[in-house]
Amino acid sequence: MAPHSKAGTALLALREDLAGEVFAPDDPGYDEARTIFNSMIDRRPAVIARCESEADVVTTVRFARELDLPVAVRGGGHSVAGMSLNDGGVVVDMRRMQEVTVHPGAKAVRVGGGAVMSGLDRACQPYGLATTGGRVSTTGVAGFTLGGGSGWLDRKFGLAVDNLLGVDLVTADGSAVTATAEDNPELFWALHGGGGNFGVATSITLRLHELPEFAICLLLYPPETGPEVVRTYREVLESGPAEVGGGVIYMTAPPEPFVPPPLVGTLVAGALLTYAGGEEALRKLAEPLLALPHSAEVLMALPYADFQCMLDDPPGLRNYWSAEYLTGLPDELVSVFCALGDVMPVPTPTQHVLFPLGGAIADGPAEFPVPYRDSPWAVHPFGVWEDPAEDERCRQWVRDVRNHVQPWSTGAVYLNFTGDEGPERVAAGLGAENLTRLAAVKRAYDPDNVFRFNHNIKPA
Repeated sequence: MAPHSKAGTALLALREDLAGEVFAPDDPGYDEARTIFNSMIDRRPAVIARCESEADVVTTVRFARELDLPVAVRGGGHSVAGMSLNDGGVVVDMRRMQEVTVHPGAKAVRVGGGAVMSGLDRACQPYGLATTGGRVSTTGVAGFTLGGGSGWLDRKFGLAVDNLLGVDLVTADGSAVTATAEDNPELFWALHGGGGNFGVATSITLRLHELPEFAICLLLYPPETGPEVVRTYREVLESGPAEVGGGVIYMTAPPEPFVPPPLVGTLVAGALLTYAGGEEALRKLAEPLLALPHSAEVLMALPYADFQCMLDDPPGLRNYWSAEYLTGLPDELVSVFCALGDVMPVPTPTQHVLFPLGGAIADGPAEFPVPYRDSPWAVHPFGVWEDPAEDERCRQWVRDVRNHVQPWSTGAVYLNFTGDEGPERVAAGLGAENLTRLAAVKRAYDPDNVFRFNHNIKPA
């Protein structure tokens, strides 16, 4: 931006008015500021505004509107499609807005727009409280929640969005609005799954639940026993209480103390049970899985916030994910799932995951744009690798998983698990029956589609 042009003058004013930092392409720190979780994404915004307050966000959005520049919003930066960045536009970088305030008496928590999951979980842990959070501790809370929010506690406490009490939002015209069940209720409805389409969430308020105890059981098995493991896991989950969650995970055995050294770097089938309760009750639930011959075992009570940091996938790797939500888990599908695990890219941090749903997810509010909540199971091929030469192999494996489980797909999908897969998948993630209503809300709050770096809803 030339210093004496309209854009240059506006940029000088932004640098002066913002309490936070402003990065343009020639500034020191610009490349660090535009680095996100998925190393496949390399984009060069015109301006990155590292905001410190709602006022900074208002100033940045108005700057973008003055110059007719599109806006991307960065919280945790975990969007697999790189929606936290754009080329030649403005990025509202929320990473300094991480305040988390717990109100234990009200069982509620107010979370800054840039807070990540570990900040939320650690703040709530001393009170024995928790809410459904993402499975990776560096995920941004706001983007995760407004996109639906699936995590280890969702069978007990519902999806994150089911626990949403309020959102403070800066809209496309630079206005600050609050959305709750009483204030701007139509906007509040749209934020239950509609993600970042309607503005920048500067803070959200979530309902908390009592979680005095938490325990896990992780078992690793030879991959050839995968079908028996999955069938046993299915029985444990489908007959178990809502307190139990987890997943079946084909993965490369990690170099952890509980993994026998000969297994490290080889393909294993894992069964993970998470339990919103104590260790002894979990041990009883896990008996059928413990009875199967296994190569490694961890069964222990631990603070939920500690567990939330244990399975993090590291930043700086190449990522490509997707998901299919399933009508059920018949034996034929078990065989298909396991065969796809057997050909997973190894050794890489890739995971081939089968998640249970049900419980409080299925019992949650039917009126929100969350069309996948009645699926009992979901398959999540989670491609992660380091070498660019592996790009096509790893992406093709993810696509193969989707294609092969298609006969059992409900057609609905959780959009936070997907990249940019086209408008049909966005409709599948929001529910075709909700699109007209969502598009009307979009038109009311963002008629020019300023916020389009997301799973985009076009204004009606």
